[in-house]
Amino acid sequence: MNPTANNNKQMIDKMGYDRSITMFSPDGRLLQVEYAKKTVKQGSTALALACKDGVVFVTDKRITSKLIVPEAIEKLFRIDEHIGATAAGIISDARVLVDRVQLKAQQHYVTYDSKIDILAIVKEVCDLMQICTQSAGLRPFGVSLLVGGVEEDGTIKLYLTEPYGLYFQYRAAVIGEGEEEIEPMLQKRYRPTLTVDEGLRLGLEIMREYLKTEFNFERVDAAVIRQENKRFTQLSNDELKKIMKL
Repeated sequence: MNPTANNNKQMIDKMGYDRSITMFSPDGRLLQVEYAKKTVKQGSTALALACKDGVVFVTDKRITSKLIVPEAIEKLFRIDEHIGATAAGIISDARVLVDRVQLKAQQHYVTYDSKIDILAIVKEVCDLMQICTQSAGLRPFGVSLLVGGVEEDGTIKLYLTEPYGLYFQYRAAVIGEGEEEIEPMLQKRYRPTLTVDEGLRLGLEIMREYLKTEFNFERVDAAVIRQENKRFTQLSNDELKKIMKL
């Protein structure tokens, strides 16, 4: 076989593995899953911190036009009263996942008269994500979620989900396009003894350092869940400005 024909055959073979979600490449990779992870890295930045008295979410809405109403961009999600989430990647994918686990949380409360565990929500998300890595005719979810909250016993938890269905528990985490730049900042400046107010200010400062001249309070959203009331609360622009002036 001449070199040109051989190269063409290799290209065709690679394209086959590239297009199929259920077929491993010869070096043991699912390329569609890897592309889903790259989609997350291209998404707008989101970070979360597990503080000593609650959880903090800070996210970049990345407004692409002056004509867009900033409040209409949804990057923070209330899953249950005591559980929240933010996402990076294809936000429409995130919305589908959030809708599913919101229903599960409601069903759990009606059935057992108690709030659902945070880990149960994370596993529900990841089970659906995993199914989409081994089913023909589907594509992986192109999104990662940061899911956090306060359990009924006061335990504070934060999880990161991957597009292929794996999850990890974190003290602080960042996803999206700012991951490589912001993660070293979190490793250096995060402390488990941070209060929610301190964590909120840290998250906003890090986002401002990352966005530089593009930072403004219309572009950034933040929410907290405090241990004292276990209630997901999204903050207004005025409240964020007050936090930054402290």
